[in-house]
Amino acid sequence: MTSELTLRMREIREVETSGRHELSQLVGINKKTLESLEQTGRAPKGELLQAVCSIWPKYTLWLMTGQVNEVTGQVSPEIEKALKQTGTDTD
Repeated sequence: MTSELTLRMREIREVETSGRHELSQLVGINKKTLESLEQTGRAPKGELLQAVCSIWPKYTLWLMTGQVNEVTGQVSPEIEKALKQTGTDTD
């Protein structure tokens, strides 16, 4: 069974980075560890979630709960991708 947190983290990686190598460097973990998490679906540890939220705070609510609150700037990668395409990026 794949962890929802793992799936959400992967979505963030796909929108915000060029791949696993870049994300692993940004959050300070081994690329193989990240690859293993995504392939096995294991839930990421708290330290990894904290690192992702520190780099991209706009995804914190969505990453942890699956919810968004655009009024407060808490979006999902899907929303961010749409905003980037329209030129109204939240960054």
